[in-house]
Amino acid sequence: MKRNSYSSLAFAAVVAMGLVASSLAVAADGRDCLPPVNTPNANSAVIELRTFNDCPASTITAINNYPALLSIRDTDEGCVGWANLHTWSFSEDGITRALFENCSHYKFSCVFNGSGSGAVGEGGLRLSPWWNIWWGGQPVDGRFMVRVGGNGEIACFGGRLPFYSFTSGWGVTYTPGTDIWMEIVYSPHALTLADPARIIYKIYYQGVGYFSPALPFDEGSVGPTEGDIHGNWGELYPTTVGGYFQLPGGNGGALYDMTAQWKKIHYEGPAATPATRTTWGQLKTMYR
Repeated sequence: MKRNSYSSLAFAAVVAMGLVASSLAVAADGRDCLPPVNTPNANSAVIELRTFNDCPASTITAINNYPALLSIRDTDEGCVGWANLHTWSFSEDGITRALFENCSHYKFSCVFNGSGSGAVGEGGLRLSPWWNIWWGGQPVDGRFMVRVGGNGEIACFGGRLPFYSFTSGWGVTYTPGTDIWMEIVYSPHALTLADPARIIYKIYYQGVGYFSPALPFDEGSVGPTEGDIHGNWGELYPTTVGGYFQLPGGNGGALYDMTAQWKKIHYEGPAATPATRTTWGQLKTMYR
């Protein structure tokens, strides 16, 4: 599959600003914490398959039983392409992705399980910033990753996400076929240089809880036009939130059969700030 270069995507985004900015401004002002402020009332999820489609002959089976279970299975008898990418997003109507603002207050979590053979995959949670919507509508960036196979790394990176590695910080790695609880907590604070938005990543794995500090966002929109439309010092409006699954990672054409599951999905809107604490003891019940 041919992918656009950064320069061509940037040009497309500049053109899109003139076409889309006015409609976004009319729809909502998601840049700052001045009224009106909206946190989506996410009550469903939409699954989007083949965001990347480098193995077009693969067979995909998807289940959407939100919030109990979302599942994607991707199998192929042999593919030399780079990757298939599948995503899901929180929704307010079960049809379209919910759009999150800089000042949205929320947290979300799930029990993730990645399994299979013949490839090294990755999956987990996702916060995709505005340019993923404007540059072809693909929610690909901003990943809270569990690597399924390989070194089993668990890390957060890309898009607007402050980088954090549970593998480097805590020495924890993932074993395919096991359950891992994952949570993201987003808090906008004042959306300023002195008090930017912050994010916390959490996991509960094999009976032990791990968490990141409250990590600050940097300045994401440096140009005046971008800042006026998308804001600064937060996730940048509009952001889409959910999960992703990517495979087979260029496995050289070998047969693969990989499955990702997101179980017991929990979303909490404005009441997430201040966030209600979930004890590690309570999380143990998810594995019974």
